Amino acid sequence: MLARIRGFLMLGLLGMALVLAACAPPGSNTGGGSGGGGGGEEAQQRVEDSGGGQGPVCDVQPPNIDGLGQATVGFSQSEEETNPFRIAETQSIRDEAENVGVEELIVTNAASQISKQNSDIQDMLAQGAEVLIVAPLNADGLEPAFQAAADENVPVFLIDREVTAEPCESYITFMGSNFVRQGQQAADLLAEATNEEAQVAILEGTPGASVTADRQSGFVDQLEADYPDMEVVASQTANFVRTEGQTVMEQLLQSNPDLNAVYAHNDEMALGAIQAIRDAGMTPGDDVKIVSIDGTEGAVQALAQGEMNGVVESNPRFGPLAFQTIDQFLNGEPIPQNIIIEDRIYTPQNAEENLDSAY
Repeated sequence: MLARIRGFLMLGLLGMALVLAACAPPGSNTGGGSGGGGGGEEAQQRVEDSGGGQGPVCDVQPPNIDGLGQATVGFSQSEEETNPFRIAETQSIRDEAENVGVEELIVTNAASQISKQNSDIQDMLAQGAEVLIVAPLNADGLEPAFQAAADENVPVFLIDREVTAEPCESYITFMGSNFVRQGQQAADLLAEATNEEAQVAILEGTPGASVTADRQSGFVDQLEADYPDMEVVASQTANFVRTEGQTVMEQLLQSNPDLNAVYAHNDEMALGAIQAIRDAGMTPGDDVKIVSIDGTEGAVQALAQGEMNGVVESNPRFGPLAFQTIDQFLNGEPIPQNIIIEDRIYTPQNAEENLDSAY
C-alpha cells in the first residue's frame, strides 16, 4: 500500500512539474519563452491537469548523458514546413534547444514519406544523436527506426502524433493533444453554429495518421450521440493541404447542393474551403458554417471576420515541454507514457482578443 501511495504522489508531482514547465515565463530555466509562433506566455502549451498525474509511467534507465548541455539531440519532422503548424513546431524545437543550451541539434524533414523518416532517424543515429524527438508521419511504419534507436540505447520522445508501438520500449512518451476530444469539441461548435441541424461535409487529413482517425471518430461519434439532425453527407481527404481543401470543397458543393456546414481536420483545409465557398457565390460562415482544428493566425483571423464559426486549438509549440521532459528523464525521473496538452477554444466572441495566441 505504501509503495502504491508513493506511486500516486510521484505521478502528481511530475504532472505538476510539467504544468509549471509549460507555463513558465520567458527566460526561466524551463525554457518557457520558446518562439515558434510568438504569442508570449499565454500562447505556450499547458499540460492537462488530470488530478492524478498522466497515467502509467516509464521508469526506464536513462543513457549516461551529463545533461542537455552535453547532448546531441535529433529532431525528425514528418512534413515539409509549408503550413503554419509545422513551421511553428520546428521553430519551437530549434528555439528551445538554443534556450537550454543543447550541445548539438540535428533536424531532418521526411517530406511526408515514411521511408524517408525511417532513414532520417537512422542517419541521425549514425551522426551521434543521443536523444530523439520524433513527430511521426503515420501511426505505423516507423518500427525499423525505433528498433535502431533501441539497439543504440537512444530514447525516443514522440510529439504531435501517436504511433502503434509499445511505450517504454519503442518510445518513452507521447506529448500531444487528445485528438478524439478535439473532434468532439468541433462537433459541439458546429452544432451551436447550425442550431443542431445541418448537412455536413468533412475534409479529412492524411490517411493513416492517428490524428486523422481520431479527429474523425470523435466528431462523427459526437454527432451520432448528441445531434441526430446533423447528417454527414460527404467525407473526403484533402491531406491537410489548403489547395486540396479548396479543390475537394468545390467538388462537394457541386455534388451536394444542400450542404450547409463543413468540418475540416485542420485550418489549412478550412481556409481552402472558404475560398471555394466564396467562388461558388456563397458566404462562408453564414451560408456554410465552418469549424476546424489548429488555431493558426489565418483561421483565427477568419473567425474574427465572421468567415468561420469555431476553431479548436492544437498547439504546435512543443519545444519547452519536450526539452523539460527530456531533462527530467535524463535526471532519472519516471515519465508519464502520455502527456496530454490542454487545447483552447476559439469562438467568434473571443477570436479578436486572442489573435496573439494564434500561430
